[in-house]
Amino acid sequence: MKRISILFVCMGNICRSPLAEGIFTHLVEEAGLGARFSIDSAGTGGWHIGDGSDPRSVATAANHGIDISGQRARRIKSEDFGEFDLVVAMDTTNVSELRRVAPRASNISLFGDIALGTGENIPDPYFGGEDAFELVYARLLTGCRKLLAELGTDSASRSGKISSVR
Repeated sequence: MKRISILFVCMGNICRSPLAEGIFTHLVEEAGLGARFSIDSAGTGGWHIGDGSDPRSVATAANHGIDISGQRARRIKSEDFGEFDLVVAMDTTNVSELRRVAPRASNISLFGDIALGTGENIPDPYFGGEDAFELVYARLLTGCRKLLAELGTDSASRSGKISSVR
């Protein structure tokens, strides 16, 4: 059985993508599917490399029973496009940057497309308050649930690397 590998990407890897990684990991573990997935996150920028997630992201996740306090920010690297089945960006700016870095990569998707089906951007809560982080959490939870439901079926194949997920 092939593991499905997912990389969630935002700008600095301290707010949205760590929340997405934490939420999706939590849902996968709750479903007893941990052995079937490899989940990580990264940023398109390198400002926060090695830093922990934004304290507001950590607090928001903790308020929902998810611990992301051990995550450390990293920048996307060229090898990621070959190592991950899905590279999922939080907004169109990050999709554009990912396509600039890896113009031939066919595994780049917008979270709003692949997980929500709405095409929406997940807003960056960095300059907002607790409400902004809760809003992001709610959208990510909805999308991660849908994405897990889709990837938990035999028909799930985005990049062509996944022949069967069961």
